[in-house]
Amino acid sequence: MSYRVVGKALPRIEGVGKVTGQTKYAADFSFEGLLWAKVLRASVPHARIVNVDTSKAEALKGVRAVLTGADVKDIFVGTRVKDQPVLAYDKVRFVGDAVAAVAADSEAIAEEAIGLIDVEYEELPHVNDPVEALKPTAPLIHEDRNKYKNAPKLPEGMSDHNLQSFVVWKNGDIEAGFQNAARVFEHTFRTPLSHHGYIEPCACTVHVHDDGSVEVWPSNKGPWGLRDQMAGDFGVPKEKIKVHIVHVGGDFGAKASLIDVPVAYYLSKATKRPVKLVFDYTDELLAGGHRHPAVLSLRTGVDQNGNFTAIKATIHFSGGAYGSQKANPLVTVLGGRRLASMYRVPAISCETFCSYTNQVPCTQTRTPGSPQVVFAFESQMDIIAKEMGIDAVELRRRNILRDGDANPMGEKWSDILMGEVLERVVKTSGWKKGGAKKNRGWGMALYDRGTPEGKASSALTLEADGKVNILTGVPDVGPGYYTISQQMVCETLGLPPEKVGVVFKDTDSLPFDPGTGGSKQTNTSGHAVNQSAHEVREKLLNLAARELGCQPDEIRQQGGKFTAPNKKSTTTQKMIELAVKENGGPVFHLTNFVPKDMPKVTGFAAQVAEVEVDPTTGGVRVLNLTTAHDTGTVLNHLTLTGQIEGGVISGFGFALMEENPMIDGKIATLTLGESKLPCIADVPPLKTVLVESPTGPTPFGGKAIAENPNVPTAAAIANAVADAVGVRIFDLPITAEKVYRELRRLPGKE
Repeated sequence: MSYRVVGKALPRIEGVGKVTGQTKYAADFSFEGLLWAKVLRASVPHARIVNVDTSKAEALKGVRAVLTGADVKDIFVGTRVKDQPVLAYDKVRFVGDAVAAVAADSEAIAEEAIGLIDVEYEELPHVNDPVEALKPTAPLIHEDRNKYKNAPKLPEGMSDHNLQSFVVWKNGDIEAGFQNAARVFEHTFRTPLSHHGYIEPCACTVHVHDDGSVEVWPSNKGPWGLRDQMAGDFGVPKEKIKVHIVHVGGDFGAKASLIDVPVAYYLSKATKRPVKLVFDYTDELLAGGHRHPAVLSLRTGVDQNGNFTAIKATIHFSGGAYGSQKANPLVTVLGGRRLASMYRVPAISCETFCSYTNQVPCTQTRTPGSPQVVFAFESQMDIIAKEMGIDAVELRRRNILRDGDANPMGEKWSDILMGEVLERVVKTSGWKKGGAKKNRGWGMALYDRGTPEGKASSALTLEADGKVNILTGVPDVGPGYYTISQQMVCETLGLPPEKVGVVFKDTDSLPFDPGTGGSKQTNTSGHAVNQSAHEVREKLLNLAARELGCQPDEIRQQGGKFTAPNKKSTTTQKMIELAVKENGGPVFHLTNFVPKDMPKVTGFAAQVAEVEVDPTTGGVRVLNLTTAHDTGTVLNHLTLTGQIEGGVISGFGFALMEENPMIDGKIATLTLGESKLPCIADVPPLKTVLVESPTGPTPFGGKAIAENPNVPTAAAIANAVADAVGVRIFDLPITAEKVYRELRRLPGKE
């Protein structure tokens, strides 16, 4: 179907403000009487706190409050599970744990005061490995995990020693599946601890007023969730908490939890003044959002033709010292639910453990758990192909889902386009054309992800000048949602983009919005906006019918023009102006969306990497990356391709360079430079293929895109390296040192 505005590459509404520096982020707001906060963080990974001496800090001129764990004892916070104290008071559990906090007249004074606080520790043994952490001999990090509110329930009889959460996904007869296998392959893979890499550090200002009401200006992607967390954790009625919606300078999953808000809240409560807390990047890498390290063991059975008979996976995630930053205590392990989900697998079992470890708490990261799982399984796919003498593409062709097939968990989807996506990526990439070239290789990986749904609210305000303003509760985190919502309203009402604006306020302005995350924005908040536009359109049609002397169902709309059978016509803009005039002022129309009968579909992705490996150094150079996506209807080609390219680059970094290694229980990389995020000089040419069809669940038939592109990249590159020089890297990132080491182990190279 052809649309006037939907599908066009409109520039972002918020783009001008960002490139001109006019956009305000959480750290940019100033307030009368503002105090600055700083946090003293633990310097040891696991220790009892013997004494905290704050006397020198309290005596420093300009210091207005000093808090320790004793001042906020027994107050535990968390997005879901409440297992993290506001400030540690009995012991610290990772390097970076918050021990004390100050509020002062300036940032410099606060920083100086932190340096004057003396802490005496009794050090304890620590553990970082998620498998070792579950052994009964490992140091116990939480003496009683079950005392925490919303602690995940464990199966009866399972040891809770350092176990944060456990879940198993299974379907079919796994024992029979392995009995039917001609060959069984077993491999173990590892992925590292890594930071999300957003440019804006965590920041917030909290003001607890004299009457107990609270205002918050946070870098947070879920304002209503934040409000409800604060209400539950701090014992404040949510009606007394107002969270202001603020632009977020990058998120990728991390900025949904309280993080810095509890400390700022209690300092503001102590001083009755607004308190601002802004992380520097050392704070970020010590205490901000991180992706879970994982150890993934796979056992896969295939018949003589390479068709799957059974898959069994055991996955261990390192959850860090607390589970508090997860939107759901099981969210990190949900990646296992999609194990091999684009293939026919008659029997599957995936056990996933998340351990407490003495490291920074981990949280959901762009497609939680899936990059780790897909790296392991799609790498094993190529190992199987090589061992059985089957081309890697052909092995996938034999096993991918086709229309009518159920996925490994028994779910059935309509409009399965995995085959078309696979063939398109092969053709566009030029898969192995020109024959084999020395030290050059090709690799492929596949993935699929559905489009989550949920309730949301939105409102349209009709203005006297014929303009329509969309009131949304979605913070802008970068994907371009504001522009998408503008396009949907323009399409439905027949207005040009300059006549449709987007505004955002606070948690008092709308009943509810789920915020961004999980690739769900357009399928939740977008549905609310679209429904609101259609409801307003019906009102304008009724008004036009009255003015033109006919019935509403006789009106024909073409763009922004309403035409009656008698050929008389009017416009959307005139009807908006009339509605406002008759209302005596702007017309406010609120819509609450609740999903119902959503289509059962998913979106497929395939990536191909072409690499060159220098055998003298082990250095890997990615020559080309091609990615193909089953997108449904593309609502905006500019924002969609931007999401794809950003995701691919994220996956590229995960594959080749990103990690925050622990040495003696401490993160060794405390700047973004040391963490080695990819920059433009690292990025190879990117080719993007869109397989469009109006089969998605979002308004106008779109599908989720934000999280799909970063998932297959690491496996595609690992497979290409193995194809180029014959070495298989089982642990990310794929560094030159690892490749060089494995090259030296090849026969004849010792």
